[in-house]
Parts: sequence; structure tokens; C-alpha cells
Amino acid sequence: MNIISILPLFAGIGLFLFGMSVLGTALEKLAGARLEKMLEKITSNRFKGVLLGTAVTGVIQSSSATTIMVVGLLNAGIMKLSHAVPVIMGANIGTTVTAQILRLGDLEGSNLFLALLKPSSFGPILIGIGAAMYVFSKKKKTKDIGTILLGLGMIFFGMNTMEKTLSPLKEAVWFTDAIVQFKNPILGIILGCLMTAVLQSSSASVGILQALASTGAITFSTAVPIILGQNVGKCVTVILASLGSKKAAKRAVFIDVLANICGMVMFFVVIYGLNLVIKFSFWDSTMTRGNIADFHTLFNICTTVILLPFIDVLINTSKKFVKDKDTSVGEQELDLLDDLLLNTPSLAVEQSRKIISAMAKLSYENLVRATSLFKTFDQQTMDKLNEDEDLMDRFETSLGNYLVKLTARDIGEANNSAVTEMLHSLSDFERISDHAVNIAEVALYNYENGINFSEYAMQEFDTMSNAVKEILNMAVEAYDLRQLDKALNVEPLEEIIDSIHFELKDKHIARLVDGKCSVPAGISFLELLTNFERISDHCSNIALYVIQGSEIGTGEINAHKLTDKFHNDPTPEYIFTYNYYKDKYAVSK
Repeated sequence: MNIISILPLFAGIGLFLFGMSVLGTALEKLAGARLEKMLEKITSNRFKGVLLGTAVTGVIQSSSATTIMVVGLLNAGIMKLSHAVPVIMGANIGTTVTAQILRLGDLEGSNLFLALLKPSSFGPILIGIGAAMYVFSKKKKTKDIGTILLGLGMIFFGMNTMEKTLSPLKEAVWFTDAIVQFKNPILGIILGCLMTAVLQSSSASVGILQALASTGAITFSTAVPIILGQNVGKCVTVILASLGSKKAAKRAVFIDVLANICGMVMFFVVIYGLNLVIKFSFWDSTMTRGNIADFHTLFNICTTVILLPFIDVLINTSKKFVKDKDTSVGEQELDLLDDLLLNTPSLAVEQSRKIISAMAKLSYENLVRATSLFKTFDQQTMDKLNEDEDLMDRFETSLGNYLVKLTARDIGEANNSAVTEMLHSLSDFERISDHAVNIAEVALYNYENGINFSEYAMQEFDTMSNAVKEILNMAVEAYDLRQLDKALNVEPLEEIIDSIHFELKDKHIARLVDGKCSVPAGISFLELLTNFERISDHCSNIALYVIQGSEIGTGEINAHKLTDKFHNDPTPEYIFTYNYYKDKYAVSK
């Protein structure tokens, strides 16, 4: 066997690994959103958690992907650690499905049906059908199914290519001698760990071991320690993905690693202990693909069954190694923006929306604080307002960057529309908070310079501030709860606030001209009116986004068209609401 003759081996490994990647990505894309919702709604029933983890991983063909998804849910605070651990254990069982499928290569017989089920026949058939569906179909779902068939076909074809290339090794003495070295359990475990860590997939690692089994050189004594090592090595991908995650996610990963190490130690002690006592008759017998698949499955099922009752012990142990640390409210909110969720766009969108809802409520609180300073100035209130404004700036920067990263992914039309809306809303809520700070700074300036508004000016201030607080509260509730009725009431009130702004501006300038108001007080008052009016404009934008996303909207962010429609062709409901607010916030003569 020379260099040229082993080149197809690299092609076989490449096809196998690429097929695994294509299959997993396509399956997750086809069923991802539904799987995420299933994981999100997991109950506290541990047995159901195991079954769900097994099912999800069986579908997407990657325990690492399932575990990373769970880590993202933990980071986002959607799932509790006690609920996540059974799912992760189930994921370890689900990852054995690939090996069970690949055992089809063991089928013997001249029957046409059996022959077609072998990877050597089944692979090309799946590739042909999958390629035809992908190339000739215009339907997205059909293309996705074609991609799944292509991935599965490449796995089978790559496996067959590896087996054909490795087949001559059964006659090579050097190969047999090399394999014998791994009967040493420590060397076998290390090899298994390294194989899986490098390939980033226990399914791929076990698949390659199954391909080597076709040479007839893989015995039970050789394969058992390698498989034990493979089940520990698969944790490397999840460990790397969890770096920088929250403590709950790190604890979940710690438990996954600990569970697999415990399983490896238990199997090692039992198998090698029994072999010392009773000497297994099959220990040096050749292992088939099916034997490897069965042992791989047995390891994960037994480990889960044994450790499932001790989940609380595992969680308490993880808490001793992953300590708690104090975090501010802002940091807790920002923790929702986990990069791991970028792989599951619907969850990333939902978490981003939660951040904007938090910003919305914070902007309203800042406005209330700012207006209160004109009644009684309080430095603590001012400090709290500035602190929250800094938090709003952090929210805007972090969430803006996060949403930009999300748009770089293939997230689908619905999620893309939601991200576009959030980028607009994000800016509006942050600007509202900026205007609240501007209002507070006017209060500070008045306080430090002994400036007081006249009785008339304070009445007008109350009228304007109450109207703006109401419109902002409506916009916040409309956005947070997606309430269309609240959103539809915003624009009539915004039109009233515009009218109040012009009316109060004219009246205040008249007072300045008549000498009934000092120039510093007049400048402060006019600046307040401008900031109030700008806040109502942003509220109008936010309400329009909600309307656009509703069944009566067009799905496009076009504020001008909707505003023109409201003003130029108002509905009876719009006219009624407009008149209601006109009477409610009528300016005193």
C-alpha cells in the first residue's frame, strides 16, 4: 500500500465529515424552530427530558448541537439547570443513531432489497435523488429535503470509500501490529479522546472506527477503550462553545463532562474487572460495525440510567466548582445576548426583543424621574437617571452589534423582518431616554440658577408632560405586549401633542414679549417643549412598527405612508380618539 493508494481515504473521510455537516445543518434548518420551542417548553419530568434530548439529537444528528442549544437556553434564562441536565443526557443517547444506521453495511445476502440497503448501494441512490430535488425543485422545503438526502448519501458514500481504501490493510502486518498496541486501555482511551476532539463529532469518530472494523483487525479489546475515550472526547466541542457563558451554562457543561467521565470509569472498572476474573471468550474476537454501534449505544444508555437519579448530586458538585458571582441588573439583561443563540435565530430574536422591552420600560421610568425633578429637585433621582442612561447606551451598543451579527446569518424572512423592526425601535427608545436626560438637565439648570416657572407655565408644563407620559406608556405597552389597539391610539395623541407644542410655544413667546417671563426661564421652557415633542415623535415611530407588524400592516417599515394614511384619510375611530385627547389635554386660556 503506497501514498497514491491511500489518497481515496482522505476523500472518504472528507465526504463522510462533510455529509455529517450537511445533514445536521439541513435537519436543524428544517426542524430547528420547532425543536427550539420543544426544548423551551421542557417540563421538570426528568424522564421526558431524556426522551426529548434523545429525539432532538436523533433528528439533527449532533449531541454537541443539542447541548449547545441547551447552553444557549440556560444563558438566556429560559431553561433551568435541573431541566437541562436530563436533556443533555438524552442527547448523548441520540448521538448513537448515526452508528446504528451505518451498521447496515453488515447486511449479508444476495436479496436485491438487502443489497440496496448497503451503504455501497444506498449512498449513490440518495445522492442522485437528493441532487435532483435540490437542483430542479423551486420549493424551499423540497430543496431542504434534497439537502438532507445528499448529506446522508455522502455519509454512506464516504463510509464505503473509506472501507474500500482500508480493505488491503487486513493483509498488512504493520497495521495489525499497530492496532494491537491500542489493546492497552490507556492508549485506547487517549486515542478515542483525540479522534473525537479533532473531528469535533463523536458520530464521525465512531463512524471511522466502524470503517476500520471492515479490515477485520478491530477486536473487542481494541475497540472498547477507544469507544470509551470517544464518549469523553465529544465534550471538547461543548466546552469550547461554553467559554464566556453564564454560570448555569458552565455548570451544565461541567455536568456533561463529569457524567461522561463517570460513565467511562464505571465501564472501565466493570469490563476490565470482570475480564480479569472470568476471561471473556469474545475479548479477542473481531468486532463488526453493529458490535461497535451497540456498545456505543449501551455505554450512553447505561450511563444515563445510572446517573439520572443523581442529578441533584451532580448539580451540587458543579456549584462547588463553578462559583456564583454578583452581577448588576444591567449585566443580567445583557447576558441574554448569547452568541450561542445566533445558531438558533428564533431564540436570538426573542431574547433581543426582551432587551428592547427592558429598554422601553427604562425609558418611561427615566421620563417620569425627569419630570418629577421640576416639582422637587433630588440629586439621588438625578444620579439614578444618569446611571440608567448609561445602561441604555450599553444596551444600544451591545444589542445593535448583536442584531448586526444576526443579520449576517441565514435567518429567514420573518426573523429578518423582526430584526429590521428591532433596529429601528432600539434607536427610538434610546433617543427617548436621551430626551428624558435633556429634560432632567433643564431641571438641574433651573435648580442651580434659582429659575422658577410662573404658575401659568407650570400648568402648561403639567399638561404637556402628562400627555407625553401617556403616549410613551402606550407606546411601551404596545411594543412590549404587541397590542394593536394601544398602537392605534398613539398617532391621534401625537397629533394633539404637536398642536399643544405650537400653542404653548406661541403663548410663552408672548409672555416673554410682555415681560411676564424672564429670558432664562423662557429658554428653559422652550427647550422642554422641544424635547417633549421629540419624544412623542419617537413614540409615533414605535407604534407604527407595531402596526406594520400586525395583520393590518404591509410588513414594511414605512412610517411616512402610514402617517399620511392616518392624517389624510382618518377612520371614524381615529377621529373619535383624536377628539378625546383634544378635550383631555386642552390648554387653559
